[in-house]
Amino acid sequence: MKTLIAIVGSLLIGLAQLAAAQTPPAAPDNGMHRYLVERTFPAGALDGLDAALKAKVNANNARYGVHWVMSYANAAKTRTYCIYEGPSEAAIRKAATANALPIDSITEVPVTLLPK
Repeated sequence: MKTLIAIVGSLLIGLAQLAAAQTPPAAPDNGMHRYLVERTFPAGALDGLDAALKAKVNANNARYGVHWVMSYANAAKTRTYCIYEGPSEAAIRKAATANALPIDSITEVPVTLLPK
């Protein structure tokens, strides 16, 4: 019986960890806001995106209190959809300018909707 309880307990912990790993980041609760930033790039512009360039972008972002959460790109790597956290839309724009990144649109997205 103890073995069965241990197995069930381990299974429940594993399921909880799996569910947590699949949950998108919640909106920040520290005065920060979450934004979706859409960008258009010329073909090939994202080909040089490496760890050093990402570190530079992150350092510039930090100067404005901005955090790059994640990005998605289309197959051609000419459009990106980036999730950022920051104190304001103005801070997101200042960080983009410092990084010489284009902005097509910025939308605040404070609500997370899950499919299940």
